[in-house]
Amino acid sequence: MYGHEPNEFFRKEIEKLKPGRLLLPGEGEGRNAAFAASLGWDVVGFDQSRQGKQKAMELAKLKNVSFDYQVADIETFDAEDESFDCLALVFVHFPERERKMLHKKLLSFLKPGGVLVIEVFSKDQLGKKSGGPQHLDLLYSAADLEEDFKQLKDLQVFAMETQLKEGRYHEGMAAVIRLTGKK
Repeated sequence: MYGHEPNEFFRKEIEKLKPGRLLLPGEGEGRNAAFAASLGWDVVGFDQSRQGKQKAMELAKLKNVSFDYQVADIETFDAEDESFDCLALVFVHFPERERKMLHKKLLSFLKPGGVLVIEVFSKDQLGKKSGGPQHLDLLYSAADLEEDFKQLKDLQVFAMETQLKEGRYHEGMAAVIRLTGKK
């Protein structure tokens, strides 16, 4: 649905880092996991879709890589605190009433000095046909993310328009927010 190639922002950011242990919540069909694994990352991804896992495992075989992929949702996924060098959320959207708590939970898995990478759709995406949720409470503002991750060092948050070419469900001009920071 989103192609075999990684998200472009994720690709650029992960290539800057020394491979370590990477957590990919909402990993879908495995495109980002397969790419990171090809760079030497020890990848753990999860998603609630069994079909997503099946497609991710097929992609791993096609790309001759391996990674740990669990069928779980954010409430049931668990890992040791401070056990990942990088956490990446690529188009993972939570309802407004749960967002802050879920971001805090995911951040607990990141080691001190670990890097957070996020690309999500902004509230300006509402009504656009290039992908993403079409419910305002599932879209973010830069201020939302700045507040959720204010404890991070070197926090950089950019709201922008970009051209997406990520399969048939993320194609065209889109309003996104990109974030990086260190725990």
